[in-house]
Amino acid sequence: MVNSLKILICVFVLAISSLNNISTTEDINIHQLWHNCKLAGVISIEVFNTAILGYCQIDHLNKKDIITIIDFTKPSTEKRFYVIDLINKQLIYRCFVAHGKNSGDNYAKKFSNLSGSLESSLGFFLTAETYSGEHGFSLRLEGLEKGINDNARAREIVIHGAEYVSEEFIKKYGRLGRSWGCPALPVDVSKEIIDQISGGSCLFIYADNKYYKENSDFLNKK
Repeated sequence: MVNSLKILICVFVLAISSLNNISTTEDINIHQLWHNCKLAGVISIEVFNTAILGYCQIDHLNKKDIITIIDFTKPSTEKRFYVIDLINKQLIYRCFVAHGKNSGDNYAKKFSNLSGSLESSLGFFLTAETYSGEHGFSLRLEGLEKGINDNARAREIVIHGAEYVSEEFIKKYGRLGRSWGCPALPVDVSKEIIDQISGGSCLFIYADNKYYKENSDFLNKK
């Protein structure tokens, strides 16, 4: 984790001049960055601010110019997966994403870090290596929050493509299909997105969840 001064800088004044050296100071605040990325009506400022708060505390990012946000306050019938280029200040991907089978029907409401739960996990992750497996080209995730998502690799929580993540599925069933806890993406964009975000970028999965808000070290940094 970075020191408290650096966290303070990142919370109130985002260093855009060089995200490879995020402690440099440019007078561009998070709200301005949100506006410049044209995220109004796409991602709420509350969710974006929370994501940047954690992003600034991760000091071993390899791809520091990209952040991925999943907003589980939205139903599966909305495009709630976002990849944002913070240097060029633009939204580069927006698509559907599935949640875990036992997290809920159209909305994800229950979350777990336990193997076999078939529930999604919240919080901050680092993207890791890619591989080809049961679901084709996939991306492993490293959960960064103890007791909240740090069992992600052992649970085989990965990003992968799935046929049940599509507008056709929504038209037929009124929601997306659900995974065993993985954030599954549409097949036609999954490889392209995985290639873009793999290898050490930040992923943040958000929900309006009391337990997470009270127990996340990233959100309650002293």
